[in-house]
Amino acid sequence: MTKETYNGWTNYATWRVRLEMFDYDGASDNDLDAYDLGQSLRESALAWMDEQATGLALDYALAFLDEVNWYEIAEHMIEDYRVMEAA
Repeated sequence: MTKETYNGWTNYATWRVRLEMFDYDGASDNDLDAYDLGQSLRESALAWMDEQATGLALDYALAFLDEVNWYEIAEHMIEDYRVMEAA
């Protein structure tokens, strides 16, 4: 079985969520644990989606968010923060 990737990310969902929902310098000194940050990002996305969608659209959105690699997004955000701090 080959590992599918998209633009260097785990999959399309991970790439798209990072691009559309978390494309900012959101990590800080308090967010240097990738697991915790990933969980926080996931909770934020789910809360936002719950406010924006209903019915079948919500079901599809939640299924899409289930495919996201939240840890990978968090790792990239932490790395981006470290690079900015070092500059």
